[in-house]
Amino acid sequence: MGDMMRIATGQFNEPTTELLSFAAQMGVSGIVLNTPRLPGEERWESRDLIRLRKRVEDFGLRIESIENVPTQFYDQAMLGTEEAWHQIKNYQHTIRSLGEAEIPILGYHWMPNGVWRTSKTTPTRGGALVTAFDMNKLVDNHNTHASDFDADRLWATYETFTHAVLPVAEESGVRLALHPDDPPISPLGGVARIMSSLKGFKKAMAIADSPNNGLDFCMGCWSEMGEDVISTIEHFLSKDQIFYMHFRDVQGTVPTFNECFLGDGNVDIVEAMRTLYRGGFTGFLIDDHVPHMTNDTPWGHRGRALATGQMMGILAALEAES
Repeated sequence: MGDMMRIATGQFNEPTTELLSFAAQMGVSGIVLNTPRLPGEERWESRDLIRLRKRVEDFGLRIESIENVPTQFYDQAMLGTEEAWHQIKNYQHTIRSLGEAEIPILGYHWMPNGVWRTSKTTPTRGGALVTAFDMNKLVDNHNTHASDFDADRLWATYETFTHAVLPVAEESGVRLALHPDDPPISPLGGVARIMSSLKGFKKAMAIADSPNNGLDFCMGCWSEMGEDVISTIEHFLSKDQIFYMHFRDVQGTVPTFNECFLGDGNVDIVEAMRTLYRGGFTGFLIDDHVPHMTNDTPWGHRGRALATGQMMGILAALEAES
């Protein structure tokens, strides 16, 4: 299962019977848990992660990745305050715990003040609702922290963090997958956004050249940037730095964009997946930020089933071609 391109699902934090059954019924390879609800105010323990893994495996699935620890586990490490090293040591412990639990990937971001949107109810095709961002409609762009944090500060803290945690990831058999800034606009709320361009990601990957250092390639974020998504996939795929992909898209680019159904956005989704397939990608793809369809649930069962079906169909066609 782990040596071929495949489709997963996820972005929930509680592995309920209903959600795991739904995932199994869709026929995906496994799931991604986003900030799972686990004991621990500062770090995670292996016993809880092992219990979580076995819970998922009971449904014939696997945990493909855990995406994001609670931001408060490492926010001071991102900002470089006096609490930074305390948090870094706990982050190292969490990585070791994932390794002991045989969970292969930890997704993370370098956004101290998180994802920003100006709308969560923008209508798209057929009246489905999506999120959107418009810098002109950003009412409150005041500082989210007590002071500004410029790009030099964020790069320095990222380098310190990476050099501290990556050796532990290598020893533990855990790969670290970096997510882009969303939206890729800098600064926001007085905090720089350094993972917001191809140049930035090349710099981040060069800071520590390691097979355990790579990307959660969020296609939607790269589309928001206005980068050539296909050539960007080719670049990082050639370096084995794409660990998994959020297969979503947007219409428009910063400073104004909205999310959309697959196939309605900036990216040729068939060509994107073909590029991965022909390039020998052995990771997985998941749905992300799907449109909220009529009578959908908060998690988005209908939107996710549609996106997952589209991805599975394209992948099946590519396999048939080959």
